[in-house]
Amino acid sequence: MIRVLIADDSATARSLLAAIFATDSELQVIGQATNGAEAVELTRRLRPDIVTMDLRMPCMDGLEATKEIMIEIPTPIVIVTASRSIQDVEMSMNSLRAGALAIMAKPTGPAGPGFDEQARHLITQVKAMAQVKVVRHWRRTGSAARSRTPASHHATRARVIAIASSTGGPAALERIVTGLPPDFAVPILVVQHISAGFVKGLADLLNKSGPLHVKVAEAGEKLTKRTIYLAPDDRHLGVSTRGQIALVETPPIGGFRPSATFLFESVAQVYGAAAGAVILTGMGEDGVAGLFAVRKAGGRIFAQDEKSSVVFGMPGAAIAAGLADEVLPIDEIAASLVELVT
Repeated sequence: MIRVLIADDSATARSLLAAIFATDSELQVIGQATNGAEAVELTRRLRPDIVTMDLRMPCMDGLEATKEIMIEIPTPIVIVTASRSIQDVEMSMNSLRAGALAIMAKPTGPAGPGFDEQARHLITQVKAMAQVKVVRHWRRTGSAARSRTPASHHATRARVIAIASSTGGPAALERIVTGLPPDFAVPILVVQHISAGFVKGLADLLNKSGPLHVKVAEAGEKLTKRTIYLAPDDRHLGVSTRGQIALVETPPIGGFRPSATFLFESVAQVYGAAAGAVILTGMGEDGVAGLFAVRKAGGRIFAQDEKSSVVFGMPGAAIAAGLADEVLPIDEIAASLVELVT
């Protein structure tokens, strides 16, 4: 039985979520919080397996509650929000940074279009995220210098970097972006699995975090250095032989569109040994099949290590398949990419 705590200031929303969870015999709602402060207290007292967290709440909002829970009693948290305002998307991104595992759209209600699918998706995500072993976050007291081992030599200088990430990915991407220099010499393409409507917010967050330009990829635009391109909602991201962004609507791969496998296969085909690939924290195995193409083309592959991954599924599968040239903590990946392109 998965024990769920619902945090939402709307009684209607709490009742709706509780009713949805009641349809699955493996989920049990053990408490309902009406604001962020109550969510922290009930998490401390009831020790749920997972918390669904609204953003806009009185006394303490969802972002601050997420921060406190991840510091005091680390617990899987899924942000469930109905808002798509710029402010709330930014708050959602900061909640991921603070330790929340995923963002979900709040179901519209039984009379709304697509309600059954929304409810099923919410249940699936809550059950999956409840299995994640989260780590404690610490109050910021300044950052200590980190040491790293230099990457081993690679004969071909990379001319493009492709990155795949899922659960825990936004925070991992931020760590990489902040570690890259403003003159990073090649474009970076990213497939991040994230709920529809939030990719622009992720681009804005990463733009503020580091010196490179981060944007949602547009079909046909020319790839340029010092730029990071995020796959848009519901489109596979790839590159053309003319060095342009390619967005396609071919069927999902392994249930995903965008798919990291599509991205890796595309850069391997166009750039060959000059392709660099990074597979980061995330559930499942998306991207692993595509890494075989990168390996065959002679490109370089980095995988995030287990200790720094929120979920070791994707990088772990790549490592198990013998595809990773290097397995690195998240704080060493940026420096390794700099070496790879220079």
